[in-house]
Amino acid sequence: VQLRRLGGGSVQAGDSLRLSCAASRRTFSNNGVGWFRQAPGKEREFIAAISWNGASTIYEDSLKGRLTISRDRAKNTVSLEMNSLKPEDTAVYYCAAHRSSYGSRLAPDYIYWGQGTLVTVSS
Repeated sequence: VQLRRLGGGSVQAGDSLRLSCAASRRTFSNNGVGWFRQAPGKEREFIAAISWNGASTIYEDSLKGRLTISRDRAKNTVSLEMNSLKPEDTAVYYCAAHRSSYGSRLAPDYIYWGQGTLVTVSS
């Protein structure tokens, strides 16, 4: 799963950012897709997931309201929009394809992972 980032890796606090995840060499159109992030010195954490058809979404409670996950099955992409960014949002962001058609909060349920992209939020 190739991760393609749109919107730039370094932003200012309060800005918005859109990350996209595009599949290469295989499709994930029938898989749920999730986004995780790992901040320096911290464990990887779940932030959002979407089902194969986009009808079901899951968000980390503490981030709900600042995130929107969506997918375009025709383009085989999943996007994550983040608003009102804060310095504590600085992390490497990963997308991953779930083993089923739905997403979950658990990293072991995901079978294909993107390489990750660094997002740095400056105050």
